[in-house]
Amino acid sequence: MDLQARLESVVAVARESAKKVDADATFPAASVTALRESGLLGITLPVEVGGLGAGPHELVDAISSVAGACGSTAMIYLMHVSAAMTVAAAPPPGLPDLLPALANGDVLGSLAFSEVGSRSHFWAPVSKARRNRAGMLLDARKSWVTSAGEADVYVTSTLNADANTVDIFAIPADSPGISVSGDWRGMGLRGNASNPMTFDVEVPESYRLGDAGGGFDLMLQAVMPWFNLGNAAVSVGLSQAAVDAAVRHTSAAKLEHLDQSLSALPTIRAQLAKMSIELSSTRSYVHQAASRLIEPA
Repeated sequence: MDLQARLESVVAVARESAKKVDADATFPAASVTALRESGLLGITLPVEVGGLGAGPHELVDAISSVAGACGSTAMIYLMHVSAAMTVAAAPPPGLPDLLPALANGDVLGSLAFSEVGSRSHFWAPVSKARRNRAGMLLDARKSWVTSAGEADVYVTSTLNADANTVDIFAIPADSPGISVSGDWRGMGLRGNASNPMTFDVEVPESYRLGDAGGGFDLMLQAVMPWFNLGNAAVSVGLSQAAVDAAVRHTSAAKLEHLDQSLSALPTIRAQLAKMSIELSSTRSYVHQAASRLIEPA
C-alpha cells in the first residue's frame, strides 16, 4: 500500500470525528486506531525495524494532510513521530522491542519534556533522577504531555543523577507511579490530551536513551529537527483547511438581491487569492526546510 492510500484511510476517519473531538475535547481514539492500522506511525522509521522508510518531505505531506482533517489527531501523530525518531537515534538497551513496536503501531509514543519549573524551556528540566539499587528514581512534574494517559510509552527528560546534565528515558505507560495530574482546556486542538503529568517512577538504567548526560545533544540532533518540521506541517494543514473552508463558504453564500455569490466580489476574490498565495509560499518554505534535513547547508 502506498503512502497516499494509507493517508486516505486515516484522513477519512479523522475528518468524520473531528468536529465532535474538538467540541467535546475527547481523545480521537478512532483516528489513532486508524493511524496504528495504516502503518503511518512508522513513516520515517527504517524499513529494517518495520517502518516505511520515508523522508522529511513525505512526513510534511502526511502530517499536513491529517491536520487538514483533524488538528488534534495531527498533533498526536507528530508527537509520536518525534518520540519514535528519538528512540531510533539512541535505542534504550533495556527495551529491545520498543522501536519495532513504535514502527508497526503496537505502541503509541509521546514526548514528556516541558516542566512546571522551566515552563516552555523544555530543554532545561528541573526534575532530577536519583539512583538506587534497582535503577533510577524519577520525580518529575510535566507541564503538558500530548496523549497524556493515552500513549503507551513516554520519552521523558530529567536531570542526570550525578551531574547537571540531561538524561532521556523511555518510560512504559504501565509503570507504577505515572499519573495524569490535571485537565487540558485548550482553546484549540482540544482533543490531543495535552494534560500535565506526574512521574514518580522507578525504571532500570537500561531504559535510558543514549549515554548518561547525553539528553541535551539528543534533543538537538533528533528531537528538534523532526518536531519543528512536523509542527510547521501541522500549521500548513490547518491553514489549508481554513482556506478551503473560506472558498466553500464564499462560493455558497449569496447576495440574493444581486443573484451572485460572495466569491464573485472582487474584494473577496482578492483576499482568497492572497490567502492561497501565502499558503503556497509557506508550504514551499516548509519543504525547503525538509530538504535541509536531508542535506544540511
